[in-house]
Amino acid sequence: MAPPVAGLALPFRHPAVLLATWFGVGFLPRAPGTWGSLAALPLAWIVSWGFGPTGLFVAVLLIFGFGWCATAIIARAGGASDPGVVVVDEVAGQCLALVAAPRDLLLYVVSFLLFRAADIFKPWPASWADRTIHGGLGIMLDDIFAALWVVAALLLIMRFGIA
Repeated sequence: MAPPVAGLALPFRHPAVLLATWFGVGFLPRAPGTWGSLAALPLAWIVSWGFGPTGLFVAVLLIFGFGWCATAIIARAGGASDPGVVVVDEVAGQCLALVAAPRDLLLYVVSFLLFRAADIFKPWPASWADRTIHGGLGIMLDDIFAALWVVAALLLIMRFGIA
């Protein structure tokens, strides 16, 4: 049996670890959440290109659902509330933040920056979810709430032609 990954109590090859770390992206040095958000950008671009905003929303639902399961397994196995290497929540959140945006490089950059800010500062209800909901759902949900703020901001930006 492979040794557990530091802080996760499960080996890297475990499906929950692979998904939760977004196939190892969460192990990149410094700011794993930023790496997770960056990894979501090409995924969102490709899914949106192939299947439109509805397809991207379906992808978010799938990532959220499987991510919830994976992070719940990791939270139970390791006892950590939200290990830094877990970035599937950022992937789901960043993809959701892009559902309302056309495939435009500038809007993707703006979305990325806004999502990172919202994920770090956690405006309500993201802060509420982060404090009160535990386990896999809590790990995933605060990023979804942060992404909803970004969707609203992007809609305003597009409506008023700011970007």
